[in-house]
Amino acid sequence: MGELPEHVAVNREYWDGMAHEWVEAGERSWKQAEPTWGQWGVPESELRLLPDDMAGMRAIELGCGTGYVSAWMARRGASVTGIDNSAEQLRTAQRLSEEHSVTLELIHGNAEDVPLPDSSFDFAISEYGAAIWADPYRWIPEAHRLLRPGGTLVFLGNHIFVGLCSPVDGSYPITRRLERPYFGSHRLDWRDAADDPGGIEFTLTFSEWIRLFRSTGFEIIDLIEIQAPADATGSRSGISADWARDFPNEHVWTVRKRL
Repeated sequence: MGELPEHVAVNREYWDGMAHEWVEAGERSWKQAEPTWGQWGVPESELRLLPDDMAGMRAIELGCGTGYVSAWMARRGASVTGIDNSAEQLRTAQRLSEEHSVTLELIHGNAEDVPLPDSSFDFAISEYGAAIWADPYRWIPEAHRLLRPGGTLVFLGNHIFVGLCSPVDGSYPITRRLERPYFGSHRLDWRDAADDPGGIEFTLTFSEWIRLFRSTGFEIIDLIEIQAPADATGSRSGISADWARDFPNEHVWTVRKRL
C-alpha cells in the first residue's frame, strides 16, 4: 500500500484518538427501532433515506463509524459492507455487530479507494463519514464505480453554510454572517481551531456538486436541506438549534448511477 494522502492520514489519527467519545452514541443508535438522522435526530419517517425493503440488495456504508447505519440496512434485509478510516471505530462496530447478532462485512480503509470490484452494490450511503471527511472529487467517482448501473447513492453531511458562517479561527459559536468566501471552500482544515480542534473536512458549492455528479455519471434525484425540528434545543458543534431552524446546517443528496 502506498503512502496515504495527507487528509486521509490526518483524519485517521484524529478519529482513532477520539473514537472512545462515540461509543455510547453508537450503542444507543444500534438499539433504535427506527433510524434517526444527523445532528438533530430527524426520523426516517420524515427523511426517507433508506428503502423500506432491502431484501436481496447489496449495500455499502462509506465511512461507517460504529456501524449503526449498516445495522439498520442489514435489518431491512440487505447484505452490508461498511468501510471506515478508523480502526478504533471499527472495533466498536465489530463488537456491536456481535452483540446484536447482525452480520456485517467491515473493512479498514479509505472510501476514496475501496478494495472491491466494480458494480458490487445496489445502494451506497454515508451519514457524515465520507460525506465530509473524504475529498468529493475522489470519493464520488469511487462510489459511482462501486454501484451497479441504476444504483443509488445517498449522503448526509454539513451544509456549506456551516463553513461559510464559521469564524476563521475555528471558534464557537457559528455566526449569522459570512465569515469566509463561498468560492474556494473545498477543503477546511480544523486542526488549529480555537474550539474543538478537528481534522480536515471537505465541502463544495452547489454548482460544483451538480457538475461533479453529472461529469461522474450520476443523475440527481433529490436534495434535502435539513431544518432543526421545532422542539430541538441546545447546540451541536457550536450550532444552536435556533440557528439551525433559520439556516440549514445539514444537507442530503440522493443521486442515481445512470444506466
